[in-house]
Amino acid sequence: GIVLAKRPEYTAAQKRFLGELFENEVFPVLTPVRCTGDMPLPYTANLTLSVAFLLESESGTSDLDELAKTAGGAQGDFDASHPDRSSGERVAVVQIPQSLERVVRIPEESAEAAFALLEDVIVTFAEQLFPGFRVREHLLFRVTRDADIGVDEERDEDFVEAMERVLEHRERSAAIRLSTTGTSEWLEAYLMGALGLEASEVYHKSEPLDLDSLSALVDVPGFADLRYEPRKPANSPDFPDDEPIWESIMKSDALLYHPYESFAPVVRLLQSAADDPGVLAIKMTLYRTGGSAAIIGALERAAQNGKQVTAVVELKARFDEQRNIEWAERLERAGVILVYGVARLKVHSKALLIVRREERGLRRYVHLSTGNYNDRTAKLYTDMGYFTCRDDISYETGLFFNALTGYSEIPTLSRLAMAPVAMKERLVHLIERESMRASNEGDGLILAKMNSLADPEIVDALYAASCSGVDIALNVRGICMLVPGVSDLSERIGVVSIVGRYLEHARAFYFLNGGNEEVYLSSADWMPRNLERRVELMFPVENERLKQRVKEALELQFQDTSHAYELLSDGRYVARTGRADEVPFNSQEALFERVYALAREDRRGLGSSFEVRRKPPAPGASRGGGA
Repeated sequence: GIVLAKRPEYTAAQKRFLGELFENEVFPVLTPVRCTGDMPLPYTANLTLSVAFLLESESGTSDLDELAKTAGGAQGDFDASHPDRSSGERVAVVQIPQSLERVVRIPEESAEAAFALLEDVIVTFAEQLFPGFRVREHLLFRVTRDADIGVDEERDEDFVEAMERVLEHRERSAAIRLSTTGTSEWLEAYLMGALGLEASEVYHKSEPLDLDSLSALVDVPGFADLRYEPRKPANSPDFPDDEPIWESIMKSDALLYHPYESFAPVVRLLQSAADDPGVLAIKMTLYRTGGSAAIIGALERAAQNGKQVTAVVELKARFDEQRNIEWAERLERAGVILVYGVARLKVHSKALLIVRREERGLRRYVHLSTGNYNDRTAKLYTDMGYFTCRDDISYETGLFFNALTGYSEIPTLSRLAMAPVAMKERLVHLIERESMRASNEGDGLILAKMNSLADPEIVDALYAASCSGVDIALNVRGICMLVPGVSDLSERIGVVSIVGRYLEHARAFYFLNGGNEEVYLSSADWMPRNLERRVELMFPVENERLKQRVKEALELQFQDTSHAYELLSDGRYVARTGRADEVPFNSQEALFERVYALAREDRRGLGSSFEVRRKPPAPGASRGGGA
């Protein structure tokens, strides 16, 4: 019931409506820029939509170029085979304003809702921009510019300034791709010449460019049946509102699975630390916070309250660099000790350490996660966060932070595994151990979930494990360079990708280990860039209740017949479906039901009445009624 109206299909009523819209709302905002003669192509920012127009003069028409010419400067005739920027053809470029809504709602009698795209409206009425000229051809285009510009890693004391300079250069970096929609070969060749691109760097698109803009359709009134049912994250029973968060973590290790469970305990932990007089220090890695007001505000307040607050800020988080610089400066003004990553490596690990003075001495509280400290993406990405105050985990987390912020040998860790020094070796060892147990005991199982799988050594170890009799189920949302289902190589390996309502972002690994099950969570995918060029953490989940939660989540996703796609040995993905008489199984919805059930069970544990506890009377005590 939602229709995209295209230019040749506009009804008379729609054209009248759009004509008025163009005249009143669009025309005043547009700036056509001519590129005639030696005038360069106007700067086109990265991924900005623009329209190029090839114009021809109506009889007897002059423009400012002609008036400014001296004798002998007559315009050349149009030459479709010679798109030379100095040949005299009149070219103008109009940038599609980002300040205007790109999706334009229009009247339509035959559909419940119809819309037009702003660029089509501009092209339809473009001749109003060029009085006395006709539009001979047009081409919608978008330029992709190089974002891979290195920063001087040696400039420790001026690293922020060096990064800011990189960002300035990126805005005017070399064009590496031209995406077009249209059929003007002349304008395409003209743009290629102006941008210095080859034919292999031009991408022809039949669909609209920049499909992100179509997200505006979500707000079209009505169509409730096309929208996801609103889902509210469950409150974890491990973190009762009426109990100090320190007590909750002291009772037992805890696990949160976002967005099924609320991110609020993470924010609450930081806010409690900011205000608790017993808290002495907070150490935290920050990669993509999105400038979260709650998290940044808690760190600011903690520093202002006299606590030693250290933030390891990764300024090289691509496309978040400017935002990270801005809120890092805020933190520095508040008194936070800032460390801007590690030279030549990205700090991609997600770790929080809080040191608190208690009656029995100092205790360290730790939160380790597969995802960023970002309360907005915690509602959209699936991630797991682990809370503990165990001495072994918290001690090694402290060593990890000391290695990041000071002069320290890279620590040898036994409970945690850190990339780029030991994580790949630990993973290969775990896979090879599973192979050995399967060869000797006839039983082996690996369940693993990640965003991408591309590391050759890991892939080879998985192939060898399959040949040794290990059953391997991989949930890889994106890139997978392992080929499953190949005889005598990977016939015991299955790969699924789940693309559903939430972006699958967690990294979780399960090893049967001869019945002594081991479960790990990590910030790292199994890719060379994560395992060799980033600072990452992998950490064990040893609490039996939490271990089974992670295992159950992995198993549920391998049962998905709603949004799962299976990778075949020929590289194709096919949708996984159940029997025709079965309701499709949606693992994301099932995980929501699981956390709701956990919350209900916790509430039912209270019973229907209060259990009153009293001390029994002492032997021989009077039974009489007193005041």
